[in-house]
Amino acid sequence: MSIRHGLLALLERGPRYGSQLRTEFESRTGSTWPLNVGQVYTTLNRLERDGMVAQGGEDAAGHTLYTITDSGRAELRTWFEKPVDRTSPARDELAIKLAMAVGAPSVDIRDVIQSQRRHTVKAMQDYTRLKAQALIAVESGGARERDDVAWLLVLEQLIFQTEAEARWLDHCESRLIRLSTTAADAGTGPDATAHPARKAPGAADGPDAGARPGADAVRSGTAPAETAPPAARRR
Repeated sequence: MSIRHGLLALLERGPRYGSQLRTEFESRTGSTWPLNVGQVYTTLNRLERDGMVAQGGEDAAGHTLYTITDSGRAELRTWFEKPVDRTSPARDELAIKLAMAVGAPSVDIRDVIQSQRRHTVKAMQDYTRLKAQALIAVESGGARERDDVAWLLVLEQLIFQTEAEARWLDHCESRLIRLSTTAADAGTGPDATAHPARKAPGAADGPDAGARPGADAVRSGTAPAETAPPAARRR
């Protein structure tokens, strides 16, 4: 996440002070990626050092105001125009966890997958409810309409992301079932998958076949309603 570019985008709308930038950043993103004031001022100091922002006096309450410079505007334009680099993906804790669980002693990777699927589906349900609220706010208009639209876009990205994760978990489970069946037929044993032979209810027999208890369960309203809610919340 580029905090520096987010702050530059807010400063392009006019001078702001640190806690104001934090509040507006969280309002625009629905507190999905909360900031603390220390992060904001550390980033502002670096931007000032790099000539992208400058201090522009104080407001009536004595807060130090920051303004964007021409160099900062040029940096912001470049950021908006340049695609986000996907050639070096960020580390994904879930992918690493499953990779390490394969063949790990006394770890049932199927239990790991099913536990994560329940959490992912619950998160998707929560995001969908928040999306409905955001749509109502957008359609009603008002002073915060720009922030409501921005929050709606963030929510829809989170929904697509969790839906993809649920489908990937279904695929992982199907892959393990198929590999364990192949290993059993060959007489080599299911050592690579750590207890893969126990087939979960509703699990598919191939990577794209059978019931999908993740993403499709949300659409049908049959997804499990347990585990903790996601961190993203509109304040």
